[in-house]
Amino acid sequence: MSTPLINWQKSSFSAGGDNNACVELAAAPGGVGIHLRESDDPTLILTTTPAQLRAFIRAVKSGDFEQP
Repeated sequence: MSTPLINWQKSSFSAGGDNNACVELAAAPGGVGIHLRESDDPTLILTTTPAQLRAFIRAVKSGDFEQP
């Protein structure tokens, strides 16, 4: 059984180069979720659903994770 090719994408705000770390996203095979990884540690991959990712992004934007 072969492993499907994962097409990673990073933000257009990320500059090119070897020393530029950023978060990369990819659709999980079969449309079951979204893969996320940090470009400087590409072997660690997290998988989530689109709804969970949207909720996380909303929480970050609203400041839910800011320290007092």
